Amino acid sequence: HMDTVLAILDTLDSPAAFLGLGLGVCSTPGCRAVLGDPPATPERPRGVTAAQWRLLSELCHPATPERGAVLAPDGSTVALGPLLAGIEVGLRSAGFGRPLPTLDPPADPLLAVTIAEALGTSFLLAGDGDNATTATALGPGGCWDDVENPQNFTFQGPPTLVPDPVAIGAMDGVVVGTRVARGWLSVAEVLRGYYGTGNGSGAERPPSSHRRRDFGALAGRARLEEEVAATLRVLMSLSPRPEVVRDVGTREVVEVARRAAREFSERYVECPPIVPRCLWGARPYRGTPSPLQPPLPALFVHHTLWPERPCRTFGHCARAMRDMQRFHQDTRGWDDIGYRSLSSPGVVARVVVTVTSCFGIAIVGDFRATLPDPDTLSLLRDQLVPCAVRSGHLRPDFVLRGHRQLGHTDCPGDALFQEIQSWPSFQ
Repeated sequence: HMDTVLAILDTLDSPAAFLGLGLGVCSTPGCRAVLGDPPATPERPRGVTAAQWRLLSELCHPATPERGAVLAPDGSTVALGPLLAGIEVGLRSAGFGRPLPTLDPPADPLLAVTIAEALGTSFLLAGDGDNATTATALGPGGCWDDVENPQNFTFQGPPTLVPDPVAIGAMDGVVVGTRVARGWLSVAEVLRGYYGTGNGSGAERPPSSHRRRDFGALAGRARLEEEVAATLRVLMSLSPRPEVVRDVGTREVVEVARRAAREFSERYVECPPIVPRCLWGARPYRGTPSPLQPPLPALFVHHTLWPERPCRTFGHCARAMRDMQRFHQDTRGWDDIGYRSLSSPGVVARVVVTVTSCFGIAIVGDFRATLPDPDTLSLLRDQLVPCAVRSGHLRPDFVLRGHRQLGHTDCPGDALFQEIQSWPSFQ
């Protein structure tokens, strides 16, 4: 859990004791060009136990990518290395520690150590032309062994240089590093506020759930493309030149940067995060599911009615999902939970559809008299639906309807049904 990491950081005396370089987060040529070479044997700071230091060191430079991930309260899995590298750049920009070097060719140190080098390198290794796919350069995601007490994280496929935890940790490193650069605060305090850890209230959405929006504002597709190209040129200027860029030409740098920025932005910025079944603790599907045949022609909007007040943390949402699945399976006698996707302020959860000809999305809560908050409506209308069209899950000419148009029900509630009638594609 992120709480475990913050408990360790609370014991550190100063930001200088926390610098990512001292924790060994730099293992690549580009990162070392910015932060310098890490010490051969990182020194354990005063106040940190040997067990804590061992855990933190393993998370910062893991033997395998899975070992560098921690679970955040918003349900995301965060690689600690790029997060701490971004924070160190922010600290140095604010005047703590050694000054940052001036890169030649010019490149943004913050983006270089978080995402630009990993992204450019991954797409270079994935190849180009017809053989280049997001499956070989980005991802995969993965799952924890236990939702309530996560210990081991496992990828759902062979990892690239930018699996989901690295992408998320890099975006967080950019957002938090930018905040730290604007003025010093306790690093643990900044992270606790960003991830919303330790408050236990679930009253507000943690700022980390806005990482895609905030990262996009700081590094939109055009800027990300520029910085990937700039960082690759920095690698090409190093002596000795790293093997991955040894035979790379100027035109290839431009093409790789464009493709990498486009595909990363589509996957991690423009589309909302999806929490898979294994992460919220779903029961197995009963029987044999009927596969969807996308692109689907229709989208039906539901509300769950219960819980009446939407969940706003991953833990609360995961428990609500399990409760809904038990009700649908044990009381209704269905094979599984009855929605394709559920959307709430804290989580978007991917589930299994019970009707194979349409796409069903439920917003968690009771919307007979009140509307979901604007962020949740925007998540569905402006992010999830366009992403489903772009990715081929929905036809571009899909029809939008409310659940009540399919049968005898008040779902999705009077207030929400009136709202969706103003949306494009409603019939």
